Amino acid sequence: MNKSESSPRSASRLGYTREEAAEILGQSPATIDRLARRGLLHPSRATRRPIYPHWELERFLRETTGRID
Repeated sequence: MNKSESSPRSASRLGYTREEAAEILGQSPATIDRLARRGLLHPSRATRRPIYPHWELERFLRETTGRID
């Protein structure tokens, strides 16, 4: 599998789009937007579109569930 075919769940990725973050967390993109508006998820805004860093998704899971599955 080449890099362009890699799964969005790959730990080698540094950041994810809101759609990819939603897939990883098992939520809809609208829920990701709500979590970001509430301050529970903190995307990078360095680009035109929000990028959700891998470590931020892990932090969210750790702080809201106490574990990472």
